[in-house]
Amino acid sequence: MKNKKSITILDVARLAKVSTATVSRCLNNSENVKIVTKQRVISAVETLGYYPNFGAKVLAAKKTNLIGAIIPTMENAIFAAGIQAFQEVLSVAGYTLLVSSSSYQRDLEEEQIYALVSRGADALLLIGEDRDPNIYAYLKQRQIPYVIAWNYRNGLQHTFIGFDNMRAAQMATEEVIKRHHKNICIIAGNTAENDRARDRKIGFIKSLENHKIAISANQIIEASYVFEEAGDAFDTPICNNPETTAILCGNDVLAVGALLRARKRGFNIPKQISIVGFDDIEISNIVSPKLSTVHVPHRQMGRHSAQSIINMLNGSPEMKSLELKPYFVQRESLS
Repeated sequence: MKNKKSITILDVARLAKVSTATVSRCLNNSENVKIVTKQRVISAVETLGYYPNFGAKVLAAKKTNLIGAIIPTMENAIFAAGIQAFQEVLSVAGYTLLVSSSSYQRDLEEEQIYALVSRGADALLLIGEDRDPNIYAYLKQRQIPYVIAWNYRNGLQHTFIGFDNMRAAQMATEEVIKRHHKNICIIAGNTAENDRARDRKIGFIKSLENHKIAISANQIIEASYVFEEAGDAFDTPICNNPETTAILCGNDVLAVGALLRARKRGFNIPKQISIVGFDDIEISNIVSPKLSTVHVPHRQMGRHSAQSIINMLNGSPEMKSLELKPYFVQRESLS
């Protein structure tokens, strides 16, 4: 008996007494094959232990069924639920997901984009819009479909599946203001090359300005999405502005880091100081006190992004950009 690696489609065809074309149609689930013939082919495949040459199949089809996703970080759960939903939809459609992390570094993300495309990725999921225009030109030239998630812009240049970060930040600020807070500090994520962090910071400030609430430069600080750094960021505006009664944070990692540092320093939350996050990741409902935050539709973004990519690859009419709606979740950290 032949080694299984050397068994070919011709061997299957001979055993099943059909043509190689019929074997190929059966393996591709064609409806143009009689059930009795398909059963004979499947039996021959199982008897011989035949494995299709997927490399050749990919070359013939000019598709790999691989989808690349580049997320800014794997160190916390900000993107976990969305990527999980993204993969679930792709898997049902027969696609395999390749995930890499750029660590919020534009140069590294660019390398990963080129690497994924060179390895045959049929399409890409990208987070946010901030990147060199040459990258978009490259993807267009290579005819690689892509979706931009976790942000939303009006316009026809890209397909966005996300939400308006600026408006969401304004919504959170309004919730703080209507509880009569006027001495407010901001802990934003690092805004360099991060359109989501930048939009949230702008949204916080714009809402305060609309209500004629003054905010100075020493009431605004940027920090990396690390609990310890967020704690240090809490210390800075509080030391400079001891009258602060509320802190708006650019995401839940920053908010939880600030909350833990506030508790360590003896603050009663929310009686002495309120803290508001952004994202509504799992930790926001576990930390004590539970975090008031903006709920981001992570799983919806993942599902719709995957379906948009599948539609593009299947030649269906390209899905237009889709704006999803975040909402505010009132818990214990805001009064």
